[in-house]
Amino acid sequence: MNTCKEVVYIVEDDSSFRTSMERLIRVSGYEAVAFESGNPLLAKEPIHHPGCLLLDVQLPDIDGLQLQQKLIEKGIKLPVIFMTGHGTIPMSVRAMKDGAIDFLPKPFENKDLLSAVAKAIQRDVQDVQEEVEKDRITALIDTLTPREKEILRWVITGMLNKQIAYDLGITERTVKAHRAQIMQKTGVSSVAELVRFAEKAGITPEQVH
Repeated sequence: MNTCKEVVYIVEDDSSFRTSMERLIRVSGYEAVAFESGNPLLAKEPIHHPGCLLLDVQLPDIDGLQLQQKLIEKGIKLPVIFMTGHGTIPMSVRAMKDGAIDFLPKPFENKDLLSAVAKAIQRDVQDVQEEVEKDRITALIDTLTPREKEILRWVITGMLNKQIAYDLGITERTVKAHRAQIMQKTGVSSVAELVRFAEKAGITPEQVH
């Protein structure tokens, strides 16, 4: 049983089925937050992480696929597991393309649901960690001066200091000084590490002609 309380959101209009899902989720060590329709979930702030969403396709106010889209539009990155008794192959393909973890046809085995939930929770943990790392890197990039950001794009091409200096029309000593500042501010110790750092920040190498 899990020791931390990851949250499993459940959107299901069948009250008896919703209640059974809540019991199963809680017995399995997760926290369960249930809704009978989609709009109350959209109105809920904030969404807890790590977590995932058990989502019925057919709902009284908005269908599950539309709800998935609205969550994406709101920037709510919650792994989705669809549950349906009326699913089609095109429907499942669309859901998976939009990032759904699984598409479970009703009735399904409890073990299959819990397996999907564990997979979804793990995905959310990874996504949250990546977001935190991206925010950390962005904050470090913001400490660089405009000139240092420019030099960074040259350094990650793999060019030597003297080559960069020649192309920019500055001294090699100046490039070295900027390079040292970049390394110090970002906390990296090698060009290879700086390349990975830049990739995570969405910084591309300078186009060398």
